[in-house]
Amino acid sequence: MNAAASARHEVVRDAMVPAIPRSLVTGASGGLGAALARRLARPGVALVLVARDAARLDAVARECRARGAQVETAVLDVRASDVLAAFVASADADHPIDAVYANAGVEASVGAGRAAEAFDDVTAQLRTNLEGAIATVLPLIEPMRARGSGRVVLIASLAGLMPLPDQPTYCATKAGLIAYGEALRPMLGAYGVTVTVACPGFIATGMARGYRGWRPFEWSAEKAAAHIVAAAERGARRVAFPWPLVGLIRLGRLVPAFMREPVLKSLFRADIEPMVAERTSSPPDNAASEHISDESRSLRPLKKLSSIER
Repeated sequence: MNAAASARHEVVRDAMVPAIPRSLVTGASGGLGAALARRLARPGVALVLVARDAARLDAVARECRARGAQVETAVLDVRASDVLAAFVASADADHPIDAVYANAGVEASVGAGRAAEAFDDVTAQLRTNLEGAIATVLPLIEPMRARGSGRVVLIASLAGLMPLPDQPTYCATKAGLIAYGEALRPMLGAYGVTVTVACPGFIATGMARGYRGWRPFEWSAEKAAAHIVAAAERGARRVAFPWPLVGLIRLGRLVPAFMREPVLKSLFRADIEPMVAERTSSPPDNAASEHISDESRSLRPLKKLSSIER
């Protein structure tokens, strides 16, 4: 059995009214995820917020309740994909989930002197950014198809459209998420389910504080969340921003790789501040140079989790 399946989780829920629209957001305890939750929160709306940090998740839940939303919280590591998928399926069976925002993510860079990424950094990004997102969405595909409605929103990145030399795994996970969304869209569209792939540029979140490098056209988390929610609610296939950076990427794709790659290497050097992660008896997860976003501050062993968050 997958070790993740033994992870325990804890759910806190308000009294739910089945008929009202219900959205699920992962990575909801800070940064873009918290901004998405606040943007969605209003009277007549129910939210299911998933994140790792219980205290910070509770704070976001209180903000959303103050805005009139009904809120259920779950503290969970999205790398515990079996547990995550089971929770999402159970939540949907209790009261249908109308929209899902697969937002949880972590990022890392290559090591000092551009040494290869640490294997732990690579697997953390793959399991969180790609496997975790798929485990969030997959349990909802058949129920949404059967109901003939639903919104799937995948939070990818412009880095998935223009890979950066210092973040190969992060870019690969986001490119994979873009491909996953584009493959799902025609399959689900025939049943009235929309799939929106969001490709934001630099956003001022917890990740940003540990990122030492050029961050052109950076947006606030609140501005990004408003843009993503508006796109999802109108059924947009993709939303990419900011436009100046999107335009540069499109132009860059027209330039031969031997000319483009040196420019990327020079301008977008990612030196991501290491962040100590909890372990029982082994070195920190980020022994190389991993930075975990606000919603996922520590990469704790799955067996230590006791609730559902991020």
